[in-house]
Amino acid sequence: MPDGIKVLTGNANRPLAQKVCDYIGIPLADTKVSTFSDGEINVQINENVRGNDVFVVQSTSTPVNNNLMELLLMIDALRRASARRITAVIPYYGYARQDRKVQPRVPISSKLVADLLTAAGANRVLTIDLHAGQIQGFFNIPVDHLYAQPVLHEYFRDSRFDNLVIVSPDAGGAERARDFAKRLDASLALIDKRREMANVSRVMHVIGDVKDKDALILDDMIDTAGTTTQAAQALKENGAKRVFAACTHAVLSGPACERINESDLELLVATDTIDLDEKMVACPKLKVVSVAKLLGEAITRIHDESSVSSLFD
Repeated sequence: MPDGIKVLTGNANRPLAQKVCDYIGIPLADTKVSTFSDGEINVQINENVRGNDVFVVQSTSTPVNNNLMELLLMIDALRRASARRITAVIPYYGYARQDRKVQPRVPISSKLVADLLTAAGANRVLTIDLHAGQIQGFFNIPVDHLYAQPVLHEYFRDSRFDNLVIVSPDAGGAERARDFAKRLDASLALIDKRREMANVSRVMHVIGDVKDKDALILDDMIDTAGTTTQAAQALKENGAKRVFAACTHAVLSGPACERINESDLELLVATDTIDLDEKMVACPKLKVVSVAKLLGEAITRIHDESSVSSLFD
């Protein structure tokens, strides 16, 4: 058991935090996070953390604002309890899609969240697959930005595909798809789409050859699943034999599960950066793989002051 290290969590993704602790070989720290009748969040850390290297595992997923506030309060409590170093481990970084001003008089919310984390007392941030890589620059503290591709690659590596093609659902994900295609020795295709409004997209056409091939749509997150299911339909119309999808963050809000079940997708593989409710877990086309080993290894290396860079690949 490593000395001087503690891992604690709020209510966002306790199962993932427990898996991380199991990998490291330490118990999950005793922390009580509750809510008063008026909605205020109450945090109490029930063990000594003075002089310890503390990692707070908390995704800022739905309910986003509650989970973010829990994280801020836990960090503040640890700072006031004299923890030596506080690392915010945020498997899913909420507000990441609001990373720039796309029209007048709107906030850059992901920068505000970065400022809040720093002001609360975080000394370091560990996260997975930021929606926009430049968010790392919003922090004035070290940020370790991991990628879930090795976890997804491990799942698909032994799968049987017929002439596999990796498909990016938009131009922004082309680099991610290209790297994944190289890992699996597959070809590459791209979906050209036009986004008409938030959470609403319309697939236009497929760039690349998908005829008589197995297609794997790769994305960093799937929210309402509109883009993914429309992409699957477009691939089928262009002659794809089977269509699969993979993502890091399964947000799956609104009608996502129904859309996935009724779509041309055979399977959606997602990681457990977000704790899925029973309805989502019961989705017959959804397979969840864990990033606990990836996070546990990163936490161990940060604590030991050893290199984390090899985990970025």
